[in-house]
Amino acid sequence: MTIRLFLVDDHPLFRAGVRLVMEDAEDIQIVGEAENAEDAVRTLVDERLSADVVLMDIQMPGSSGVGAASAITAGALPGIVAPRVLMMSVSEDDDMVIAALRAGAHGYLLKGAPRNELIRAVRMVAGGGAAFSPTVAARLSSYFSAIHEMPGRAAFPQLTERERQILVLIARGYTNRQIARELVLAEKTVRNHVSHVFSKLQITDRASAVVRARDAGLGG
Repeated sequence: MTIRLFLVDDHPLFRAGVRLVMEDAEDIQIVGEAENAEDAVRTLVDERLSADVVLMDIQMPGSSGVGAASAITAGALPGIVAPRVLMMSVSEDDDMVIAALRAGAHGYLLKGAPRNELIRAVRMVAGGGAAFSPTVAARLSSYFSAIHEMPGRAAFPQLTERERQILVLIARGYTNRQIARELVLAEKTVRNHVSHVFSKLQITDRASAVVRARDAGLGG
């Protein structure tokens, strides 16, 4: 069975590289390309081009890949299976990965993935599975484990899941460096999240964050 692949990326050289990689896979055929999200949605949803997997960059000029993924996965006619979206990006930012999954993507690969990993991922997604770059998979595991263990998840609805997760660790006495190690994040990323938490909670220091978190039942 031939897997029909549709490629969406605003960089012609990247698309050319993917075409070259897919020449090694006799069971994968590129049936179309688009250089932006709008063209991808028009071709796949409005014009009804038949594809099994959409390999798409998450960050492109104009509309994002996230919005396109949502439109593509929701745009199938009754009785017709929508293409499955495999997202690619240079970033492994947790919020970006979660946004892609919420939009209906079935995988998330980092650009620069080895050719055999890319081919395997396309086959996996086409077969009904999910595919993630190893580092993305590890971060997702840590992310969801922390959320599962997090008490009082209804507290502080103005915070994102990641910000609430970091607030819990602050309440447990973790330093930024320890948080970065625990969540497999860059320390600069942690500092940015901590700043957002303080701003949203209208506090100025970690002591106040600990008090607010403990009052809400977090960090115990």
